[in-house]
Amino acid sequence: MLNLKLDRPLVFFDLETTGTNIQTDRIVEISVIKISPSGEQVIKTRKINPEMHIPKESSDIHGITDEDVADAPVFKAISKNFYIYLEDCDLGGYNISRFDIPVLIKEFSRAGLQFSTENRRIVDAFNIFCKMAPRTLSGAYKFFCGKELENAHSAEADTLATMEVFAGQLEKYPELPKNVQGLHEFCDMSDPSWVDASGRFKWREDEVIVGFGKNSGALLKTIAVQNPGFLKWIINSDFQDDVKSIASNALKGEFPTK
Repeated sequence: MLNLKLDRPLVFFDLETTGTNIQTDRIVEISVIKISPSGEQVIKTRKINPEMHIPKESSDIHGITDEDVADAPVFKAISKNFYIYLEDCDLGGYNISRFDIPVLIKEFSRAGLQFSTENRRIVDAFNIFCKMAPRTLSGAYKFFCGKELENAHSAEADTLATMEVFAGQLEKYPELPKNVQGLHEFCDMSDPSWVDASGRFKWREDEVIVGFGKNSGALLKTIAVQNPGFLKWIINSDFQDDVKSIASNALKGEFPTK
């Protein structure tokens, strides 16, 4: 039971999708918890046929495969009822402002419905987390060491504080690796789907796709033949060297392999 006063229903929801591209990826599962002002909670979860292949890297995360959604309804088939279900409701979730809500708006648009957050209040637990536990050194020092950081942005004070924070993390999270190699692997935030260091090109199973802009989701092999000007633009623009190298090689018919 939420210790929260509601004046209209609050719907917490989460989406599982074919990927992370808001414009091109599709929903494969929706789960909602509708909380009424009386405190009653209704949970609904259903799989959705995305009308496209679910890449293996996405299935590895949420466990949903093409076979799992083969007989599920497409989003358009449930869109009208879902639209009505969300009427006069506020929305809640984790990081929904940046991902789930834009994806949902796009799916409704494909179904011919204009879904909007106008006149809806958004409760995002991720944003609350970030504000209550600021990801600054001063915030971390107070959280892990229980002290205010004096002389912040002095190089020596910041270095000493970082050491104390790290020691506090090792104590607070005993499950952390106790060797540098293990900590290195734990700290690695790179996306395994990225071909280059900045994710401009990505893996979709064994094929390389463009990971940004209007051509996002397009196969690199297709772009090299049908839109070589895009790759030439990359080569002549302010991109990292590994991105330019991939573009240059693609123009020569050479593509990354796993």
